Amino acid sequence: MDMGTYARLCYLLHNVWRLSDSKYVKLKEMVCFFLTILAHHKKNRIVKFDLVWSGHTVSIYFNAVIISLLKLHPIFLVTPKSVDDECNVARWKSFKGCLGALDGTYIDVQLPLLDKPRYRNRKGGISVNVLGIVERNINFVYMLPGWEWSAADGRVLHDVVNRPNRLKVPNGQYNLCDNGYMNCPRFLAPYQSVRYHLDEWSKGCRAPQNAKELYN
Repeated sequence: MDMGTYARLCYLLHNVWRLSDSKYVKLKEMVCFFLTILAHHKKNRIVKFDLVWSGHTVSIYFNAVIISLLKLHPIFLVTPKSVDDECNVARWKSFKGCLGALDGTYIDVQLPLLDKPRYRNRKGGISVNVLGIVERNINFVYMLPGWEWSAADGRVLHDVVNRPNRLKVPNGQYNLCDNGYMNCPRFLAPYQSVRYHLDEWSKGCRAPQNAKELYN
């Protein structure tokens, strides 16, 4: 997390949920307790020595931050609305019942030496495979981090729909996905072996030439 993101997180916690400085601990320090434990898997007793606070203080403000952060859920994740007959946006109106689109991305992380081989990407960096789903206005609906870089897209999606707090897609609705995923109920992929990347299209002979290319 860079300093800009850290500052925005503190701003949201203070201005939306009114989490503020206490008599002895400033808000930025509270968030520091929280992120140190969450991101680096450090124990309370380690953090209290690193940041020179008592274990009781670290515990209190870790819980204060996580409770406030969970209550920001409506800001970070929205409830999608499927495309209906009233939609007049050209790129969406043909996809009645569509909730949004999903794809995977990679986020760099720091890991113990023994875990690094599973998370090493093709460029040599260490990253996790994160699946995200957004609705039509590019607001996040669902996110699943944690899978190693080498995990196939289909394997990650299988986990998404089968874990206890799984993604639930109502009957008759679906999410769009790319060719890295299988075309199946509730997840609609492009036609196989038909171009679909944006950089493959242009005017003239490079415009869509048939119904399948137009769909993609």
